[in-house]
Amino acid sequence: MTTTDPAPDAGAATQNTPTLAARAENALKVYGSGDTEVRALDGVTCGFETGRFTAIMGPSGSGKSTLMHCVAGLDTLTGGAVFIGDTDITTLRERDLTQLRRDRIGFVFQAFNLVPTLTAAENITLPMDLAGRKPDKEWMDNVVSTVGLGNRLNHRPSELSGGQQQRVAVARALAARPDIIFADEPTGNLDSRAGAEILDFMRQAVTDLGQTIVMVTHDPMAAAYANRALFLADGRIVDEMDDPTAERVLDRLKQFGE
Repeated sequence: MTTTDPAPDAGAATQNTPTLAARAENALKVYGSGDTEVRALDGVTCGFETGRFTAIMGPSGSGKSTLMHCVAGLDTLTGGAVFIGDTDITTLRERDLTQLRRDRIGFVFQAFNLVPTLTAAENITLPMDLAGRKPDKEWMDNVVSTVGLGNRLNHRPSELSGGQQQRVAVARALAARPDIIFADEPTGNLDSRAGAEILDFMRQAVTDLGQTIVMVTHDPMAAAYANRALFLADGRIVDEMDDPTAERVLDRLKQFGE
């Protein structure tokens, strides 16, 4: 009597496949033409896993900010495609793209971009207020606790330190529970202590709240907070590193002459 081994469990295989919050496929971004043509992105394919913190690094002009802006829907590709979840954002009309950015993407920039006449709490909920949505109280409490703003919610930006203002900006990005947060040099305007606090809060948001964060940075110390680092040069991904440390990242950057 012969026996037949059971077929592989397709469900188990699916469970082992990482879910991507965003991805780029053969992303091409070209400026100029002819002798003046510059390929800011030259056929980049990469994915950003749900619940992970990714740092994008590379020398000036490598395409790291262009990649982030295109994946975030802030800039358009010359060719290729970008997906947020299963949505191909390169096919969306501007109105639909604007709604997707509002509902599914969070942003943290070097400039805090807070409204000076609003309190910290009002700045945090502003995107949801504009969308006519009420914040989830339990989630908001988790966010405020994570970024340590409980006793500063009634203060206006002028009454907060730079580090506290950036905490408000991080909380605003987290508050709507976006699929993914993009951070462009988020500690660039902060001293080293405040910058470390912000990076620690962002890492906590990934570890404790399951958030997905993609950060552009030139700082090896900042990259060390990430789960993974991607390295770009001349518009292409040339290396990646899991569990980066400041020392390993610095050694890699030295190969670019940074």
